[in-house]
Amino acid sequence: MDTTMGTTSKLGAVIGGGNGIGASCCRVMAQRGWRVAVIDLDKQAAEGVAKEVGGAAYALDISDSAAVEELAALIEHDHGPVAGLVVAAAAFQEKMAPEEFPMGLWRRIIQVNLEGTWNANRAFSSRMARAGQGSIVNVASIAGHNSSPQHAYGPTKAAVINMTKNFAAQYGKSGVRVNSVSPGAVVVPRVQARPPGRYAVDIDAQMALGRRIQPEEIAESVEFLLSDRASAFTGTDLLIDAGWAVANSWHIFGGVPGPVER
Repeated sequence: MDTTMGTTSKLGAVIGGGNGIGASCCRVMAQRGWRVAVIDLDKQAAEGVAKEVGGAAYALDISDSAAVEELAALIEHDHGPVAGLVVAAAAFQEKMAPEEFPMGLWRRIIQVNLEGTWNANRAFSSRMARAGQGSIVNVASIAGHNSSPQHAYGPTKAAVINMTKNFAAQYGKSGVRVNSVSPGAVVVPRVQARPPGRYAVDIDAQMALGRRIQPEEIAESVEFLLSDRASAFTGTDLLIDAGWAVANSWHIFGGVPGPVER
């Protein structure tokens, strides 16, 4: 791990910071002046992002509650109190019917997405509360708002949204804000690697904006919620979906209109 970060700016920790949305959060936070602890199950990926943003890298299995508690203490020892936490780590799933779903995979998704988010929020929010300040952003999903074939992933993200509200109420008077973001279809490497034809429709056409979302767009919203600029936001879930939710019901009428001629 790298323990050379300075101490003049706020310290942020990003769990799941080695790739995808989490890595973009690390980059945007560093650009906005945060010192960043990059945390990931993949230590090599965390080290790569940490080197890029001038931060520290740590390995963590978020589903291990004792390890999360130990890491929270270690980061505070190494760099001082964590002022902002992003929980972006998640286990994903492919489309499958319930009767085809291996129970081992179901339990692992629950363990990482639900228990893991609980572990991180509990360990870091209690420290923030004792310090009298802090902000947490949990990465949920549009799958937590609607039905889908993601029979394990979706319910865990719905639970994350509810958990966020619970923590926000629990620690609000202690100076801790807790919010979540629900991304729609984000163009991250794991999505780009999927074979053509995986989806039955043109995904971009399903969005009111006519396109999917870049990871940096999620990261900008996450950093805003972490920052003092969002000082009155707590218990909020921010839907960042390029208009997927509002466009869905238009498809029975032929879809959302194209651009107006200029």
